[in-house]
Amino acid sequence: MSFPGVAAYSATKFALEGFSEALAQEVAPLGVKVLIVEPGAFRTNLMFSSTASAEIAGYEETVGAFLTMSDKATGNEPGDPAKATAAVLSALGADAPPLRLPLGDMGVDRVLGHLDSVRTEVLAWQKVTRATAFGD
Repeated sequence: MSFPGVAAYSATKFALEGFSEALAQEVAPLGVKVLIVEPGAFRTNLMFSSTASAEIAGYEETVGAFLTMSDKATGNEPGDPAKATAAVLSALGADAPPLRLPLGDMGVDRVLGHLDSVRTEVLAWQKVTRATAFGD
């Protein structure tokens, strides 16, 4: 999922996710596992050096709101990087590791919420989207 203010960041993450999904299938016969880590907010200083700006008219309510929230959250993120590292190592050491590993309450809640949202939208449009074959 993505949020206003992080479009370029999200685009790179989406690209890596698609790459990782295909890679996981390609290397599975070789016994190689792939793990996509999807963390919520962790105290890593990721947002500390943000240089993004909401100075473009019309972006105050979207990008500006995200930047304000990020500024206030920096240093107060609930996620402990040491515990995240332990969770990643645990997944990597598992006999059947997951392909995706959301971390923290925020990570899990946002992934599940996004999945629910996508499912709802697809189901609402399925009559139209399924009727796209020749002869329909």
